[in-house]
Amino acid sequence: MSSSEKAPAYLGLGSVLAVALCTLWLALVGHLDLYINPRYDLFTVVLAAVAVPASVAGLVAVARGHGHAHDDGHEHPGAHAHVDEHGGGGAHAHADETAYEHGSDAARAVRRRAPGAARITRGVVGGIAAAATVGVTVAMLVLPPTTLSARTAQQRSVDTPTLSNATGTQDVALLGSEGVDTSEYGVKDWAALIRQTTDTTALVGKPVELSGFVVPGSDGSFTLTRFVISCCAVDAQPVGLGVVVDGPVPDADQWVRVAGKLAANPDQSADARIVIRAATVRDIDQPSDPYEY
Repeated sequence: MSSSEKAPAYLGLGSVLAVALCTLWLALVGHLDLYINPRYDLFTVVLAAVAVPASVAGLVAVARGHGHAHDDGHEHPGAHAHVDEHGGGGAHAHADETAYEHGSDAARAVRRRAPGAARITRGVVGGIAAAATVGVTVAMLVLPPTTLSARTAQQRSVDTPTLSNATGTQDVALLGSEGVDTSEYGVKDWAALIRQTTDTTALVGKPVELSGFVVPGSDGSFTLTRFVISCCAVDAQPVGLGVVVDGPVPDADQWVRVAGKLAANPDQSADARIVIRAATVRDIDQPSDPYEY
């Protein structure tokens, strides 16, 4: 196997090795949950642990491997004609052999010229891909991980009706009733409850205390937001509750703890029928696990 043929194998196996090592590093430092749902942690770590020795073994096999070259100069029996018993086939045999050798020389010349451009193209593409792989790997290991932001929430349409099933398997008909403890409800639970409740007047006046980051609104309001992850950060969906405050609105992306009561939305044109009338809004640090599931 030539160097140009080995390059794609090196790149592919090297990329697998880099991703597996990054995954194990994130799990070791406790940052893997910033990228995937915790219920997939064990599965992901096991796959990464298997991928490391497998990719190393593949790289060693490629390094030791060799291809089988075909000799274009060996004699081809089909190129020779048999002389018949009258001896009249000699001229034809010589002509056929000469034509074959001329064709073989031309074919070899084409094969010598063609790989040049292809080899250069493979080298350039392989170099770019290798640089990108190394760059991403170094960035993941060196740069501190960041969570999804208010800008991402706005791009993914925070507070949309598509979140009506955010509570998963919970019985929404019972959520918020007198017999159910709502003290452990998160932003996701309250947002889903509000969207799935036909008569929201029963929710007005209920006390809430929730944490999330700020997505600024207008007229002294903002959306208290969390990202809900089903599988990984790629499919993260923002979910939020509108908050009405009398004082200044906190900066975008600032994590806050809001305490207050649910109230009818003063903006009748808004899709959200219920908002939080905040009594206190307190700045907090980003929690170690900023997502809901």
